[in-house]
Amino acid sequence: MAMSSQAISATDDNGGAAFERLLETVRAQRAQFSRDQQISAEVVELIRDAGFYRAMVARRFGGEQVSPTTFLNMVERLSEVDGSAGWVASFGFSAVYLSALPIATLEQIYADGPDVIFAGGIYPPQKALPVDGGLEVSGRWSWGSGSTGADIIGVGIKVEGGESNGLPLIAVMPAAKAKIDRNWDVIGLKGTGSHDIVVDRVVVPPEWTFIRGGRSSLDDPLYQYPTMALAAQVLAVVALGTARGALDILIDLAGGRSSITGAANLADRPYFQTDIAKAEALLRSARAFFYDITEESYATLLAGGELSVEQRALLRLASTNAARAGADVAQAVYRLSGTTGIASDHMLARHMQDAMVVPQHAFLSDGTWQNAGRVLLHLDSPPGFP
Repeated sequence: MAMSSQAISATDDNGGAAFERLLETVRAQRAQFSRDQQISAEVVELIRDAGFYRAMVARRFGGEQVSPTTFLNMVERLSEVDGSAGWVASFGFSAVYLSALPIATLEQIYADGPDVIFAGGIYPPQKALPVDGGLEVSGRWSWGSGSTGADIIGVGIKVEGGESNGLPLIAVMPAAKAKIDRNWDVIGLKGTGSHDIVVDRVVVPPEWTFIRGGRSSLDDPLYQYPTMALAAQVLAVVALGTARGALDILIDLAGGRSSITGAANLADRPYFQTDIAKAEALLRSARAFFYDITEESYATLLAGGELSVEQRALLRLASTNAARAGADVAQAVYRLSGTTGIASDHMLARHMQDAMVVPQHAFLSDGTWQNAGRVLLHLDSPPGFP
């Protein structure tokens, strides 16, 4: 289950040669991602080489242990080029998830290096049976983003009489023990390869299970950062990236885009100028809130403090807001592009479709607005939030 690769630093301002190779290859292949309904194996390896999977791994296991802001910046920049690639790369954050496993298990996972790719499906949690050697796991799970390129797979389970406080238990196994049912067929984020994962009677030792969002086995501040909030953030930032990519494309096009009716260039039209300014303000405002609460929260942990319930709720709120703002900006760009954006293979159309899918995710759905509001009003919130 361990994986070796060359040591690539993730802390080079995203400007390293490996990162640039990744961006160049994604630009060349992104149309194919949509047709294949998953990113290519070559791009998966380039994401690995660019440091996404070692970025949040603890230094004791050979990882970079970067800050949440650094990792989110990496995902955002890749998403500006292609949302699906950014989405798949975002699961490099799973090193924080996995840190809830026992230290001895983590040592096995990273025995050959930190660049281990994790993917998984959580819902619906399937009943696992206690047997000799651990838990026998069987079932089907949807939404297994990036599962075709994973080294290890995690699936949601429930054990009768188990003590997980209402949170899913995750069983981790070598990817070879799971079958990928390639059934992903959607309108946006097509290249994420979020196929179904099927497992048949795989016995998972108890030390290879953990509670999603459970306490980390590592004491470093990064691993005290709220896991569920980070899980929402790494997805929300994809919408910020795709919206930025769409907006930049339209701005570049605007000066030379004249109407077939003889009307002025887009850039010379008052309504276009106004709406571009509104989109820019909306995107930058959402992004500022998103990164401001991220840095505030991480600074609290670095100083040895604990996050308040309100800080955790604001992390979730900023994520939902970023996802919605990204979708709104991408949709506004599409509308402003006129007939240019309606071609199915045009990047404006793809950015819009990708951005619209992000807030559909359960971590970022409309219900999270209400949950955040309840916390801010000092009311009870559902298990797992914030």
